Amino acid sequence: MTSANGWSRRGLIAGTAILAAGGAAAKEDRLVDGVVILIDSNEPYVMGHAISYSANLSKHFADRGARLLIEVVANGKGIDVFRADKTTLGEPLATLRQSLPNLSYSMCASSKAIAEAREQVSIPLISGASLVPFGIGRVVDLQLKGWAYIHA
Repeated sequence: MTSANGWSRRGLIAGTAILAAGGAAAKEDRLVDGVVILIDSNEPYVMGHAISYSANLSKHFADRGARLLIEVVANGKGIDVFRADKTTLGEPLATLRQSLPNLSYSMCASSKAIAEAREQVSIPLISGASLVPFGIGRVVDLQLKGWAYIHA
């Protein structure tokens, strides 16, 4: 539930607990609202930024005793990052996902269908990636739940 000022109850409770603890390491199950990172470009530096943002954000919050949910959403040309047949980042993405259990990868099913029709191929996803009906819809859904938004 979100209050009138936009703060979610879960985020307020976690933030208050972190402040009360003086930033000390907190219980492993402490949870703060998440961050959604949108990738809508197939430029290698953009895809690389999303990877480094995920790792850096996770460490930033872990240093404060909080777990952060992170979802990277690929939309439009950005779906290349999670395409098993095109990505050059398969290994770093797999390693990052293994080291960050609160990280998830989503691909826009609409963008995938458009690319499949244009290229006349079936597009395989990297291990661990899932499909969402519309990438931008997923981003908005998460924002409405109190998640922060980053455009990679």
